[in-house]
Amino acid sequence: MFNLNGTKAAFWCLLLVCCWPAVGAPAALVAGISFGMLVGNPWTETTSVWSRRLLQASVVGLGFGMNLPELLKTGKDAFLYTAVSISFTMAAGYLLGRFFKTPPRVSTLISFGTAICGGSAIAAMAPVITAEPEETGIALATVFALNSIALLLFPPIGRLLGMGQRQFGLWSALAIHDTSSVVGAAAAYGGLALTIGTTVKLTRALWIMPSALIAAWFTKSGKRVKFPLFIIGFIAAATMKTAVPQLNHLWQPLNGIAKQSLVATLFLIGTGMTKEVLGRTGIKPLAQGVLLWLVVSMASSVAVLRNWIN
Repeated sequence: MFNLNGTKAAFWCLLLVCCWPAVGAPAALVAGISFGMLVGNPWTETTSVWSRRLLQASVVGLGFGMNLPELLKTGKDAFLYTAVSISFTMAAGYLLGRFFKTPPRVSTLISFGTAICGGSAIAAMAPVITAEPEETGIALATVFALNSIALLLFPPIGRLLGMGQRQFGLWSALAIHDTSSVVGAAAAYGGLALTIGTTVKLTRALWIMPSALIAAWFTKSGKRVKFPLFIIGFIAAATMKTAVPQLNHLWQPLNGIAKQSLVATLFLIGTGMTKEVLGRTGIKPLAQGVLLWLVVSMASSVAVLRNWIN
């Protein structure tokens, strides 16, 4: 059994190993979850904060590997079916919440996190609907647990279903909650899957603002809605890469650093999955979250494989 100093030393050693280019996203996530469950995270709040910051910086850096015209075209194409997907998910989440008798605010947060982009969406919606910290924590724990499972299961399932890289990128962006897990799963599948998955996921994240504003109007809340600024950074990076191709010798290393920092981020995210977090989730929210996720995953996979979405 580790003492506190030993736990901290092991944490830093594993984090440094995850910065090594030979280590991929799935291995980093498994290492993080194993560490969190078996040993415990010595800096739970700190890693939660820094994993979000590092994720946002990594997403911005991924923009240095994107082509702006292709990015805009993919985003334009994705706008309609992301809107349909979000509406479908919110409606299904509402019905499942009623069925499982999940507390209303917890149900709304789980549905919103599943519909748009996991933790970021929950964090944006929580103050709008005046959710209590414990309610927010339950929703985050539920979505987080499913994120970790999705990152590990989606690539092999995609290959089993015979999905091409474009199809997998679309599916992961529509069916996985958090941006980090979408990017991690897509990166494990291939370069094109990463490009498509990241672009569609960020297009989906743009719906945070209008969705939260609508919720604020219905609930008569005066809370300010925060826009995810890292999306602007991602577009700015892609713009620089496209406008000044002469500096590819600079853009490529930055993109490579971003990809590996994403791997380190997944380790940090994994360490947040502890026994205490699972214990706080509760059976009703977890049942709603799992069933909603399965419905969205199956519906979106059928739509992608039948080329209703392409």
